[in-house]
Amino acid sequence: MTAPPLTRLILYTKRIVQMVRFYGTHFGYRACQIEGDRIVELKPVSGGTHLLLHPAGKAVREGQAAVKLVFDVAGVPAFCAQALQQGLEFGAIHQADGYQFANAKDPSGNSISVSSRAIVLHD
Repeated sequence: MTAPPLTRLILYTKRIVQMVRFYGTHFGYRACQIEGDRIVELKPVSGGTHLLLHPAGKAVREGQAAVKLVFDVAGVPAFCAQALQQGLEFGAIHQADGYQFANAKDPSGNSISVSSRAIVLHD
């Protein structure tokens, strides 16, 4: 049996419009929605995992810390500076074992990170 790739990730949110704008502005996703479907699919322009925005029910707590979305970037400081100009503030840039990363939150409180790990360490 071949291992299936991870192609979609569902994010439960009470802030669909803000999430579409956030991921479109900062990470180049475009929104697609089938008429009558309550899920908005965000497709990455440059390839990668699709994000499915699912309306969260009243009992759902947004921004669980058990999951972090990591976006691969070659230059973490440059990306963070550009993001700040567009209104997204990352925390401190951390130096790890040969790579850098920085963390932030999306409008629903989900943890996100930009990291040079995949680019520098080449799996």
